[in-house]
Amino acid sequence: MALPQMSFERKSMPHFSDNLDAYLATATEMLSTAGAFDAATLLKVAEPEIEETGYDNWNGGTTYWTIYLRIPAGEFAQLGVRKDAIEEQINNRLKPMLEKFQHDQVSVSLSPKIVQKPNWRDTGIDIPRHVRNEILDILRVENICWAGQLDEVEFLQRIYDLDSLPSTDPRFNNASRDIWQHRVNNPDDWPDDWVFSDSRFALLDGPPEIFLRFLCEMVHPVVRPDRNDTLSLVNSFNDRLQQVGWKIVEAEPIAGRPRFQPQQTKLSTGRSVTRAKAVADALDAGWMQKEIERAERSVDSDPALAIGTAKELVESCCKSILTKLEVEFSKNADISDLTKTLAKELKLVPEGIPNEAKGAETVRLILRNLSALTGYLTELRGLYGTGHGRDGKHRGLEPRHARLAVGAAVVFIDFITETYRQRSKKTSE
Repeated sequence: MALPQMSFERKSMPHFSDNLDAYLATATEMLSTAGAFDAATLLKVAEPEIEETGYDNWNGGTTYWTIYLRIPAGEFAQLGVRKDAIEEQINNRLKPMLEKFQHDQVSVSLSPKIVQKPNWRDTGIDIPRHVRNEILDILRVENICWAGQLDEVEFLQRIYDLDSLPSTDPRFNNASRDIWQHRVNNPDDWPDDWVFSDSRFALLDGPPEIFLRFLCEMVHPVVRPDRNDTLSLVNSFNDRLQQVGWKIVEAEPIAGRPRFQPQQTKLSTGRSVTRAKAVADALDAGWMQKEIERAERSVDSDPALAIGTAKELVESCCKSILTKLEVEFSKNADISDLTKTLAKELKLVPEGIPNEAKGAETVRLILRNLSALTGYLTELRGLYGTGHGRDGKHRGLEPRHARLAVGAAVVFIDFITETYRQRSKKTSE
């Protein structure tokens, strides 16, 4: 009698990658328990990628695998000499779990995460030197310890690779030993604000990212655990940073405490100018568009030019609308004559608001003052704008004053353009 045929299903050999996330989670727990918090934190945020990196056919064959732990480029750059030690800590925790895979040899390598940035060559919004100085002066005047609860070497190592930066003391071969000697071992060797002007750290003249990273580390919960102190500093920083298009905002917390990161914002002038550009497009005023762009570019770099341009901006807008209304005006008409003529044509100071209407007089005052803005801009231009000679003692206004002038000009042209649009719409109906 023939025996029945039996089929055997061949099971594929298990591979460590089948359960990689569980191994990494277990390694993270082991690292945290052992107090290796840096390694544990990096494991949590890393994106693992497995790559076969070698093969040895001796003794049945061994395949070599590398687990690349991709972390944000900024965090990778800060690792410095700690990278090898953290990799060793992670490898030591994974090894007992992966030894059962006899034909696989696995190691871990930290590497930067590659992110596509189409506009990476753009420098972004810079932070002018005078704004940086204002912020650093706050720290000086308020006698605020920039390193917080850390010593200065520990603090700076969070931002820079001190072992690769040069020493100013010939006895030492890197910045780490140099700073420790003169600020930890002998704290009176250098003034408390030494780092602000030390060219190695580029706080005054380096990329904005470096300066902003320095400020964010100052208010990190490890550096400054008191929340009230942190928020007070952040508010002081933002009062200055928001003037030039930056802000420090809360990121994901650490142990329930806020962590901060920089964020670009739109300047208040930029929002006004964006609105003014729409006005220029509606009026088909190419020259006016150029003036708006000049004002936008020069607010911080050349406040006098911005103030002069604000006056010209109003003048161009008036001429554009009067031309569209087919109202004649003298080529020599000044801004006061132009605004009076335009106010009359558009009835900016309304005759139709009845006296009994609530707030009638208030509306009239607002509109009269809006018309008067043009005269004030002319005076401001004469005192501080471009186009007039200055004596050697002349002191110009600051960017905040230029923003006020440009903002006032934009309020005026926005209102009269909207009024013109409404009048034109009613006429066409």
